[in-house]
Amino acid sequence: MTEPANTGALKGLRVVEMGQLLAGPFCGQLLGDMGADVIKIEPPGTGDPMREWGQGDEKVQWEVIARNKRSVTCNLRVPEGQEIARQLIASADVLIENFKPGTLEKWNLSPDKLHSINPGLIIARMSGYGQTGPYSTRAGFGGIGEAMGGWRYIVGEPDRPPARMGISIGDTLCATYGTMGVLAALHHREKTGEGQVIDTALYESVLQVMEGLVPEYDYNGFIRERSGSILPGIAPSNVYSCKDGPFMIGANKDAIFARLAEAMGRPELAEDPRYRTHLARGENQTELDELINAWTGTLTIDEVDALMIEHSIPAGRVYTAKDMLEDPHFKAREAIVEVETEGHGKLKMQNAFPRFSKSQSGIRRPAPVTPGQHNAEVFGEILGWDQEDLAEKKKSGLI
Repeated sequence: MTEPANTGALKGLRVVEMGQLLAGPFCGQLLGDMGADVIKIEPPGTGDPMREWGQGDEKVQWEVIARNKRSVTCNLRVPEGQEIARQLIASADVLIENFKPGTLEKWNLSPDKLHSINPGLIIARMSGYGQTGPYSTRAGFGGIGEAMGGWRYIVGEPDRPPARMGISIGDTLCATYGTMGVLAALHHREKTGEGQVIDTALYESVLQVMEGLVPEYDYNGFIRERSGSILPGIAPSNVYSCKDGPFMIGANKDAIFARLAEAMGRPELAEDPRYRTHLARGENQTELDELINAWTGTLTIDEVDALMIEHSIPAGRVYTAKDMLEDPHFKAREAIVEVETEGHGKLKMQNAFPRFSKSQSGIRRPAPVTPGQHNAEVFGEILGWDQEDLAEKKKSGLI
């Protein structure tokens, strides 16, 4: 397959990815989508466990998170393998890792040692609790970060135990903040020539999106609780039931609520003291939601959608993947694209994001099918290995 031209903003940047599962690899995906050359180091034989993740009979999640990457294998548990990794990292701009803190140090790949051979190296470290503090050496997964960061406690119905989202949001938040850190560190390096370490913790990444949760307790003694499908005091903003399914309406601003009342054929609601202001609607949120739900229940989704558009009210259908693939707006903006993968043929997946007016990101190469698929290419290009070198290293179990 011919690789599309790389127009990404990070073209020319070399990234070595040493993470597994989700946080590190998603950071690598984001940087790769923006044009970086991402070299993923996988364990010989087994590869990244993400290769076996996903839903359905055929596991295809790997095709998304490993796109725009070249895979090499290297046994990092032995000194000879660590030396191979060190040589690759010596030529890199960025190193991504999401191992348990202390692992790089155990492998003689500590930041100090890596900076002694590559002073401009940016090292993005992702872990459960960060590189310092009393919990730093504990094992951590995204779900634990979601719990300790405050997310899990407030998600779900009030009369049930904490729930979760259907995706690994803790990991992807950590990776996104790690990516932000890399981009900021690149700017710093451009001005000073200095590399640095970015310390990103799962729980702190979740904490960052917790809005006013901490100061609300600190100042008011208020602890947010689970509230189901609503934000307490923000009304109306909920998923309502139509004749043929759910529909989301957000009309919590005064002027927008007045337009919703008009669309419902109940303009007097906008002047009702119970609903006239933001605070009043919040205090009467339950009865207002019931009133709106009774109205939407008499109409189809198409009918409610048309009224929302006519009256300029923020609203939307509650989509599944099937709905996304059929939606004309998704198609017009190419939010989902078809990629010719090596492992599963033509496969639709989310496009690179965000959009750029002059250095557009994109999907240039499909995910590697096998661990070490690019050993010859990468080790030959960067380390100067020939076929004899490759055969020797493979025989010894180093790659």
